[in-house]
Amino acid sequence: MSVKALIPGAPRRAWRHGLAALGLLALLPVPASYAQSAPPIEQSFAGSLTALPSEPLSASGAFYVPAYSSVSMSHGRLRGDFSVTLSIHNASETKPLVIRRVGYFDTAGKLVENYLKAPVALKPFSTIEAFIAATDVRGGTGANFVVDWAAAGEIAEPVVEALTIGSIANGHYAFISQGRPIRSVGK
Repeated sequence: MSVKALIPGAPRRAWRHGLAALGLLALLPVPASYAQSAPPIEQSFAGSLTALPSEPLSASGAFYVPAYSSVSMSHGRLRGDFSVTLSIHNASETKPLVIRRVGYFDTAGKLVENYLKAPVALKPFSTIEAFIAATDVRGGTGANFVVDWAAAGEIAEPVVEALTIGSIANGHYAFISQGRPIRSVGK
């Protein structure tokens, strides 16, 4: 069906200009409150997951990971916004690692988003990730993640890191923030 059939008498040039304007609007950045959320970790990383252990979870811990999604510059007058990928690696070659919580917190310590609906178990040597887009400024300059983990018995401590990537003017930046243990029970 042609454009003329949809709206009789509509000049083709007006339609072309309207479509061009809509195309330009699509290129504008989307505010964080309107940004589409990524598929759940359980769906995105199904190949990295296994069944939860049936044995009691006798070892557990938590990691705090700074997430520099926004950085103050020029004595606080400017802000650079970056994308952040949190990676949680099971460093055990033989045992599953249970992830109980992946929480994203803002500068004031308020929970912004919880990335898990229920605990998941990572296969040995597998990884899951959570992603913060550069347009998502909800965390502010003091954003961070807290990752709670557990295992059935002794296990290699997980590796938890945040990779920050972004550009400001002609400069391109990438750096890693390593998670720091904030709680550990059992081995």
